[in-house]
Amino acid sequence: MSASAVETALAPFDSIEDESQRPASPIFGIPIDLGQPAELLRTITGWATNGETRRVMYVNAHVVNQSHGRDDLGRALRAADLVYCDGYGVRLAARALDLEIPHRMTGADWIWGLATLCELSGSSIYLLGSEPPIAREAASRLRRWYPRLEIAGAHHGYFDLDSPHNERVIEDINASRPDIVLVGMGTPKQELWVDRYADQLDGAVVWTVGALFDYVSGHTPRAPRWLADNGLEWIFRLAIEPRRMWRRYLLGNPAFLGKVLTEARRREPAARTG
Repeated sequence: MSASAVETALAPFDSIEDESQRPASPIFGIPIDLGQPAELLRTITGWATNGETRRVMYVNAHVVNQSHGRDDLGRALRAADLVYCDGYGVRLAARALDLEIPHRMTGADWIWGLATLCELSGSSIYLLGSEPPIAREAASRLRRWYPRLEIAGAHHGYFDLDSPHNERVIEDINASRPDIVLVGMGTPKQELWVDRYADQLDGAVVWTVGALFDYVSGHTPRAPRWLADNGLEWIFRLAIEPRRMWRRYLLGNPAFLGKVLTEARRREPAARTG
């Protein structure tokens, strides 16, 4: 466990008594939380300790692009209890739209802080998603690195919503009684799964995590720190997975920038009259 992971997990923050008043930037109608990563992790693990059913989701340029074509995804994001920024594109959009810029918190970084906090609090985690072997491999690695961390279970994400297999997964999760369920199925499937089934999971915090298990299991390498810290991690991901990622980045990034510019122009008259 890195020193930065421990520092992030244990860093103090000012609590917000009324969670409905959490400061957020409304980017394309989605309220993006403005809390720092340490605050967000402590808030989420606090919900888990209290046995509260909560929905936690992230947004990046890809998620925003998907939400423009799917009303159900947009509704799921707006209904979440906490939505945070997981991409420099969202920070760029906030700057262009003259909104307060959210902090970036990406899963391959926060997972270590989460594991530290869950070890300390005794909260358990269930991993749901990715291809059949990957979630279990990620769980095995977490157990090896955090021997006191309780992994309640793991299951792949290759099943249809509203299917008998899906019902068996929900039964398995409830039998395991995890405090936090990490859901990595890709957008929009993971957000729709959380939106539909979180209330059936007996008080768990249900959290979308994208490709997190691929990183934790070691199947997908992280970009060099200098790329990640400068908003260029997408170049690395495109280089190692061109067939899977070319459409997302080579088509998706320009589409996202176009949406930002269109929204900025739309806001200009209101800004002048205001």
